[in-house]
Amino acid sequence: MKEFKNFLMDEDGMGVVEVILIIVILISLALLFKEQITDLVDKILQKITKQAGKVYK
Repeated sequence: MKEFKNFLMDEDGMGVVEVILIIVILISLALLFKEQITDLVDKILQKITKQAGKVYK
């Protein structure tokens, strides 16, 4: 019985649960703002490509 009580009081696994919750929140935010993120990345890549042409001239 004492071993079971120690098992219930053990908090080593709490870090794993917190990390999983953070990952779930980040994935849901990415899915929620997928279109805005895609548009932003496209604009950034277009700007980089446009300005890279100036460097090579």
